Amino acid sequence: MRGPDKENPQNAVGERFQEETKYTPDRMGGNYLDWERIPERYKSYPDSTPKIKLPEVNFGRAANLWEAILRRRSVRHYSPDRSLPLDGLSVLLWATQGITADAEGYEFRAAPSAGGLYPIETYVLARAVEGLEEGIYHFRPRAFDLELLRPGAFSGAMAQAALGQGMIADAQVTFIWTAIVARSKWKYRQRAYRYIYLDAGHIAQNLYLAGTAAGLGVCGIGAFFDDLVNALIGADGAEETALYLACVGWPA
Repeated sequence: MRGPDKENPQNAVGERFQEETKYTPDRMGGNYLDWERIPERYKSYPDSTPKIKLPEVNFGRAANLWEAILRRRSVRHYSPDRSLPLDGLSVLLWATQGITADAEGYEFRAAPSAGGLYPIETYVLARAVEGLEEGIYHFRPRAFDLELLRPGAFSGAMAQAALGQGMIADAQVTFIWTAIVARSKWKYRQRAYRYIYLDAGHIAQNLYLAGTAAGLGVCGIGAFFDDLVNALIGADGAEETALYLACVGWPA
């Protein structure tokens, strides 16, 4: 297997990362878990108002799993004049990061996470959602609510931050997923980044399937100017950083 490009190290960051985060027998010892310093799994903005309680999840007559897998596609064209019902957004948030079980005080979510550490945070850019002021929100899985962080019309700015992908400006909502890196690094050190990316992929696929079942279009977006997205949602880009976007809306 070809190793990192030593002549042009600036062009070999990905190769070096892959090589240096491999598990090998000689690298597995020497680590311990400091239970007194385990990071908090839930983030909240105490000063944000209002906090909007989400409707109870109602699955209605959505398509079954096999139909959703068969029909799943990335949808890039939306009907901008329609609104998404709040209960529809509620189902999507539950399907991606909702708490599905509580076993002896440990809360499991709809998508798996390496080590059960749940480093991913969900933000929602709501452009056209019934009962929601236009703006950027933070989702709290335990409270099952949304915290309004920035009121206003940000879909155009988010589209520009996503390399000019105009579908964000037409979508009813855009999901923004970040990682609080310390949650995973507490256990996995530098290999944590691998697991964080996997976690984000699990969550995005749940959104694809839930959206398809509900008759909505979904498109994941990996191309964006990281720090422009971070600035829009108020992440620092280091301890918490944007990983992945996905726009959701009524197909045109």
